[in-house]
Amino acid sequence: MPIPSPTVRQRQLGTRLRELRLERNLTVENVAKQLMCSPSQISRIETATRRATLRDVRDLAVLYDVSPSTAADLMDLAKSARELGWWDAYDDLKLDPYIGLEQEANSITCFSMFFVPALLQTEDYARAIIKDVVPQIDPIVHEQRVEARLHRQQLFDREKPPNYRALLDEAVLRRPVGGPTVMAAQLEKIVQLNNDSHAAVQLIPFGAGLRGVADSNFVLLEFDAAQLHPVVFVEVLTTNLLQERDGEIARYREAIECLEESALTPKDTVEWINEMQKFYASNE
Repeated sequence: MPIPSPTVRQRQLGTRLRELRLERNLTVENVAKQLMCSPSQISRIETATRRATLRDVRDLAVLYDVSPSTAADLMDLAKSARELGWWDAYDDLKLDPYIGLEQEANSITCFSMFFVPALLQTEDYARAIIKDVVPQIDPIVHEQRVEARLHRQQLFDREKPPNYRALLDEAVLRRPVGGPTVMAAQLEKIVQLNNDSHAAVQLIPFGAGLRGVADSNFVLLEFDAAQLHPVVFVEVLTTNLLQERDGEIARYREAIECLEESALTPKDTVEWINEMQKFYASNE
């Protein structure tokens, strides 16, 4: 059984603290005044953008007058939220809190217009695409990013792996990242993951257009935990965005429905990929 992600525990803690505050009809300003801190500090704890200290949680539990068992649960969450995830060993990933959320998602749906998603990449493809995106990357950081990317894929080896779906623009598989040999192996891996029921991949052919999609890539993460809402992650060159408002999630669900309508079936996608794999193999 995987170790609970501290990122998820931090978000669960923030959600529970917000619910307790609202149940008592207190504003962020009310709480901040009582604890002699800034309203932004309380807000950041509730939105999980700031890691709560044990003292923060103790003081909030007293203020909200919770039961001893609830206080103990909150403290346990706070302690586990302050533990380190395996990804904290890599200084340059710049994907916190995304990786922590990815590790506990029970459903992952992604769309990509330019490159094979990280969880589907072979080692050689990962090495090539990282170098293509950041040509001047430090060699040590380069290898760390490749290593971390492969580590993330271990979630497919779990007893209960996430339900993973990938919607890929045709350009993703036609763009020869790393050359024909790398691409032939990459397409073979995608087919194997599909055959092993680890991933359901659907190709969006050029002729279908891109109805309803504004971002070049995004990932919708959904969870079993009732206290953790779905989130959408969008990775761009200079920053990464986490979207989690109900309206934002609904908009991305609509985009996924549009993309699915435009995409080939998983079976037809595998047939298309097999033909493309033969093309790359013949050009090695």
